[in-house]
Amino acid sequence: MNPSRYREVPAPSGAGLACAWSQELSRDADGPFEQLVVPDGCIDLIWWAGEGKIQVAGPDTRSNLAGLKPGDRLIAVRFRPGMAAPTLGVPADAVRDGRLPLRDLWGDAADRLGDLLTASADPQAALTAAVLNRTSASGPVDPIARPLVTALAEGTVREAAHSLGLGERQLRRRTMAAFGYSPKTLQRVLRFQRALKLARAGHPFADVAYETGYTDQAHLAHEVRDLAGTPLTGLV
Repeated sequence: MNPSRYREVPAPSGAGLACAWSQELSRDADGPFEQLVVPDGCIDLIWWAGEGKIQVAGPDTRSNLAGLKPGDRLIAVRFRPGMAAPTLGVPADAVRDGRLPLRDLWGDAADRLGDLLTASADPQAALTAAVLNRTSASGPVDPIARPLVTALAEGTVREAAHSLGLGERQLRRRTMAAFGYSPKTLQRVLRFQRALKLARAGHPFADVAYETGYTDQAHLAHEVRDLAGTPLTGLV
């Protein structure tokens, strides 16, 4: 049984956020807990209650283990793929596979946000509101971000570039800045996430492979192990 408690709440629609979430490990836990984190194309801002630090996480190209100590409590918001760069103030590939202090990007504003969350009776709501305020004052998201996700689910990178009226080199540059990935890696990660969602819903793995565009079940198994470091059965 997972000794930690994880909870997601919906984010306001149209805000570029996938959700807000929290996770905590009881002070009575027998010891530290490690959570497997797999690539999902998202970027998270995570406040570690008690330590007062706010961390930027992702986007990941590989799985990793996030460690919690007894008594740890995390409050976070998760950006949808391609939505975080203007709010962060840097291209998404600048934080790819990273876990870095938000202060490195926001300076004193990150410290003030940490103080606000520490004093708040509802730090999750306060974090969400602060991020939304920052987002509204930031530049626009690259307009190719949303249609690119759809295009890569339906065809090849070349076809996606053509549908968006871009050359492949220009598509790569803009995809790296918006998502932190090359178009091909983005396609792999998003397809992996679609497959994982179907598998967790109870679909047979052979059907999952077919429905998400893998060559066969063996191809699905290889991709899952390559991205997540563990078999699909274990993730489900």
